Amino acid sequence: MNSNFDINNLVMDHIKQLYPYLSARKEYSFNQNAIFLDANENSFGSPLSSLNSYHRYPDPLQIELKHKIAEIKNISSSKIFLGNGSDEIIDIIYRIFSKPRIDHSIIFPPTYGMYEVSGKIHGVDVIKVLLIKKTYQLDIQHFRKIVNLNSKIIFICSPNNPTGNNLKKEDIETIIEEFNGIIVLDEAYIDFSNQESFYKKIDKYPNLIIIHTLSKSWGLAGLRIGIAIASEAIIQWMNKIKSPYNINNISQELAIQALDNKDLFFYNLKKILSERKYMSLALKTIPIVKKVYPSDANFLLVKLSCSPNKFYKYLLQNNIIVRNISQILLCNNCLRITIGTNEENRFLIKKMQEYE
Repeated sequence: MNSNFDINNLVMDHIKQLYPYLSARKEYSFNQNAIFLDANENSFGSPLSSLNSYHRYPDPLQIELKHKIAEIKNISSSKIFLGNGSDEIIDIIYRIFSKPRIDHSIIFPPTYGMYEVSGKIHGVDVIKVLLIKKTYQLDIQHFRKIVNLNSKIIFICSPNNPTGNNLKKEDIETIIEEFNGIIVLDEAYIDFSNQESFYKKIDKYPNLIIIHTLSKSWGLAGLRIGIAIASEAIIQWMNKIKSPYNINNISQELAIQALDNKDLFFYNLKKILSERKYMSLALKTIPIVKKVYPSDANFLLVKLSCSPNKFYKYLLQNNIIVRNISQILLCNNCLRITIGTNEENRFLIKKMQEYE
């Protein structure tokens, strides 16, 4: 990576010229005890309860929640951006750094589908560099042939979805060091892995954005809270164009409560890892299972010797819903199975054993 790297050289001109919307709550340090007469709210409360504050707009910068996350990760809260799910973060990255019909992003299929969908929404071409078929690892040589001056964003997912494996740390680092655009490293499943997160290296790599989430290991998918960790310069650009109140009051409050309960988090994480081991072994004993791929996530990629479509419908008839990904590149005849509770997993294994 160029030692003279300047993030401002990658930001679109119309974003640089943008005067951001200033919400009423952005103009001072957020204080719940203040007298709020600034945002045309209903000062008498809502029908929900006289004890809540839901008639007030939420903190637009989620200061308390960011401090809690920063404390857990041991980083500055100024290097954290919170999105309405990771999908909002991906959308914002495209808006800041890519020119429609001129620039392109690079992805490594099979991978998370929203990298491509969001790019197409913004009129940005998405170039696909397939993972190596046998190993599901990055193809560095192919990547080097593809990248050019119009390559502005690279999305890497590790542990990868839907394959479940860690991508090699040295390959990720090679791409980061050789690329002068924005690198987005999605680590949504990192807590299920033994691999160390890259977020501690954002000071070394000013073009790196790490995505974490509270949806997976923290079990808060319904709250829709995605986390971007990056340099303060990148975070400032993201804050400039986000919608004013992108994380609602309830999500912020409940997330803070959950983050205070780290003992339960580690207890549940340990159970998931134990069930993942059980499922991996149990699935390998079933005749229709051709291969169970190694996983560093909370799901397993399973290759079948029978028709995945017919088997998927069979599971549906038994009220078991898995993800049929047999139509995805390099995932022929595969299902993605999330690790459930012990009772759910044993019921699935029983029904798979009964399948003819």
